[in-house]
Amino acid sequence: MQAPLDTWFEREILAHEGALVRYLTRIWPNRDEVHDLRQEIYIRVYEAAAKSRPHAAKSFLFTTARNLLADRIRRERIVSIEAVGDLEVLDVLIDEVSPERWLGARQELKRVAQAFDRLSPKCRRVLWMRRVEQLTQKEVASVLRVNEKTVEKHLAKGVRLIADYLFGSKSTSEATKTAAGEAQSERERGQHQD
Repeated sequence: MQAPLDTWFEREILAHEGALVRYLTRIWPNRDEVHDLRQEIYIRVYEAAAKSRPHAAKSFLFTTARNLLADRIRRERIVSIEAVGDLEVLDVLIDEVSPERWLGARQELKRVAQAFDRLSPKCRRVLWMRRVEQLTQKEVASVLRVNEKTVEKHLAKGVRLIADYLFGSKSTSEATKTAAGEAQSERERGQHQD
């Protein structure tokens, strides 16, 4: 049976308060807001844990912190239309997306997705956690229960294979064969370890 939410929160989240405050102090430019940020992070974590408790509480705490900071930065960059007043005064060119640019972007995205899909499952997971979820190498290693060097190797291999596929430092078919071969080798190694 799971411990009550308050007990879990105290044991798994509040235990990292010192590290969280140091992180926020180091990252956030306005030190006066650090304690408010900490409270907002705690609220987000508590509300999320009420629905479903995260498996890696510390990683979840710091990912929540990073997401909150990103949200704050995005909000600060948004300029109110009322504050700008007459948009013509700004004399800004509007960058319209032409059908050609839209199609080109869709094709690029499709190629990136194809390259990503060709990676081995472990390589794909590491790349996703590091580049999309923006977890640290240490956090990824903790979640996957591997050492940091393994995370580093998977990340380097994944980036190299995607670049090979997209930019052709090898031919596309060679990059595909290499990725497929490495994925097969990794699956075989996994079977031998089980």
